Amino acid sequence: MKIFVGADHRGFELKKKVIGALEHKGHEVIDVGAHTQGEVCDYPQFSYEVATQVAKNPDSRGILVCMSGIGHSIAANKVPGAYAALCYNKEAAALSRQHNNANILVVGSKFVPEAELLEIVKVWLSSSFEGERHLRRTEQIKKIEREFLK
Repeated sequence: MKIFVGADHRGFELKKKVIGALEHKGHEVIDVGAHTQGEVCDYPQFSYEVATQVAKNPDSRGILVCMSGIGHSIAANKVPGAYAALCYNKEAAALSRQHNNANILVVGSKFVPEAELLEIVKVWLSSSFEGERHLRRTEQIKKIEREFLK
């Protein structure tokens, strides 16, 4: 699977661990940045890049890491076709896929212990959209999106 990964300076270290684990599993990983540790940078540029690439590549996914994850979630969800879910545990990660068909996982380095991060990513990647009643709801979200694109 093609996975776009991005992080600001507060998520840089965790991003490196995520990329290593994804590559070890055979995924095609595209690191959109930040590319330099310790340099303060602005997260929206990485949110935008991951969200745009995921929206353009329907079979891909994205992962974003910053301090809280909140800013990445807000910014990424501005891109039509990007459905970013902020997840601090495995259950939320599974539900974001099963019920919401999220295509971008967002994690906060302040709230997700390093020891749990890779397990959250694993659960998120292995969970599938259940469809049925959830499809009706995700279609309503897309309808809202289309209204603002007019």
